Amino acid sequence: QVQLVESGGGLVQTGGSLRLSCAASGFTFNYYRMYWVRQVPGKGLEWVSHINTNGEARQYAESVKGRFTISRDNARNTLTLQMNSLKLEDTGRYYCARDCNIAVVTSCGYRGQGTQVTVSS
Repeated sequence: QVQLVESGGGLVQTGGSLRLSCAASGFTFNYYRMYWVRQVPGKGLEWVSHINTNGEARQYAESVKGRFTISRDNARNTLTLQMNSLKLEDTGRYYCARDCNIAVVTSCGYRGQGTQVTVSS
């Protein structure tokens, strides 16, 4: 079955950096576009970024563009999100996800348990 396991979250001050990782298993990783999405309590999922199957095309939400970098290693079935210049509003639970629809309201067919990112002033 599809398994997505995130790691790397934590508490960081504004302006700091974190690197999130996702270990994928149970499916052919290089067949799928992969996503990072996030959620804060009381709000819906927010799309952060996605990357195509070979890693050559990446898209970012305006709120993180220029600060976050998504990447993937198809040989190791891993997805990564490098987050720099973190802001208070980046606080949330971050999920690695697959089969997402981000047209209006973000929803995803599969996502992991998430990893918490907390940015403090």
